[in-house]
Amino acid sequence: MSATPAQIAEGVAHLPVSIANVYFVGSCGSPWVLIDSSLPGNARKILEAAELLYGAGARPDAILLTHGHYDHAGSALDLANLWDVPIYAHRLELPYLTGKSPYPPIDPTAPGFMAFLGRFLPARTVNIRARVRPLPAGGEIPGMPGWQCHHTPGHAPGHVAFFRPTDATLIAGDAITTMNTDNLFDALRKRKQICGPPTPVTYDWTAALDSVRLLASLRPLTIAAGHGNPMIGPEASDELSDFAANITPPLRGRYVHQPARTGETGIVALPPKPSDPIPGIAAAVGVATIAGAMFAVAAHRRKKHSER
Repeated sequence: MSATPAQIAEGVAHLPVSIANVYFVGSCGSPWVLIDSSLPGNARKILEAAELLYGAGARPDAILLTHGHYDHAGSALDLANLWDVPIYAHRLELPYLTGKSPYPPIDPTAPGFMAFLGRFLPARTVNIRARVRPLPAGGEIPGMPGWQCHHTPGHAPGHVAFFRPTDATLIAGDAITTMNTDNLFDALRKRKQICGPPTPVTYDWTAALDSVRLLASLRPLTIAAGHGNPMIGPEASDELSDFAANITPPLRGRYVHQPARTGETGIVALPPKPSDPIPGIAAAVGVATIAGAMFAVAAHRRKKHSER
């Protein structure tokens, strides 16, 4: 059964796909675009959701990427080939999307369970060279009239966020999240809260914090991030403002005091690789911890359901 996208603002629909979100922008009978594409292997799910919104055989004007991490660009090439449409990303993302450079490495020494898992996950990039194009330099967004494109680096060199001033709708990518990706229980439950970008894959914390402050200055009333459920209303805007006013970098990590340096061709220089104090046994401990957390969340949901 196909997942049904949920409308979160005029002409904007949200669909959670695996661990990340995708967004459809445009109304039925009018041009539309897809923003982000989740992990590889999800093209069929996204295609079916698109047909629920726009009708059988509907195809977008383009696929737009907030950035090229594999959980956002993973199904982009399959969809672009099915629809025969271009993929757009910021020019500073192109080295990582065309096989020229890897992203700065995951930092396993940063705090949080995602960093812990990073010790056991292979580094991955997505090569979509055949379809990807740079976003226009003048600020025009293909297929999204009335929207602004804001360069929001820190989590990825060419990370962008999309903002519609007429109703203050923000599609933020991973510049901010609306769940705590560093806390296992919060992440599994998708508890709504404004948080910073995913810690172990943020390569420049000075830029990342500046990007959070930029998005807060827009005073969005709808906050649609790459991870977590959308947050809507003045309270969400106030929470983002408060978060931006008090945000600090993590207490530790490879990129906290010295960022990775990147450029038009990808990685230029990396800070020294930190020593990792966690022994190999951490893998077994991590698996047990995650299994226990998933069991606890499932039990919590069953209890809530039985109380209804």
